[in-house]
Amino acid sequence: MVFAHDTEVALAAAAALVNTCRTDDDELSTIGDLDEFVGVWQWTGARKRDLAELAAVKALRPTLAKLWEADEDTAVAIVNRVLRESHALPQLVKHDEWNYHIHATTSDTPLAERMAVEAAMAMGDVVRMNELGRLQVCADTDCEDVFIDLSKNRSRRFCSSTCGNRANVAAYRARRR
Repeated sequence: MVFAHDTEVALAAAAALVNTCRTDDDELSTIGDLDEFVGVWQWTGARKRDLAELAAVKALRPTLAKLWEADEDTAVAIVNRVLRESHALPQLVKHDEWNYHIHATTSDTPLAERMAVEAAMAMGDVVRMNELGRLQVCADTDCEDVFIDLSKNRSRRFCSSTCGNRANVAAYRARRR
């Protein structure tokens, strides 16, 4: 394990959130889409379930996307800005099936702000451990999705097995020609 479990989940959720707008189809176009995303990633706490909340979550995506392109100093500036603007106050919490882990907001903090702070806290760990190289963009030329490479030898190149298989089949066909 490279990072604590909650950090790995927060990083994967941040990547998934960024990826909701990497294609022509916005995967968070409705409140129902956001409800599904929140359910998949098990976000807890208060929800407004309105268009303002949806807009705030969607507005967070470009900030998080910049982290996948950032050098260390830029990543630190983004993380610090997010934590400062949301008045983050780290604390240990235990809920649902999760053992003690860190939350830096209260459960009634707006969803987008909780998402931003969770991502910022996780990215803080990435920076502190000098692991920015684990933030990757899919190597498939037909994909722009981002992911976190949690492999031991930092060898992951594709966001999913679908993209990896597509690239391998294309390479095979090219060799056969």
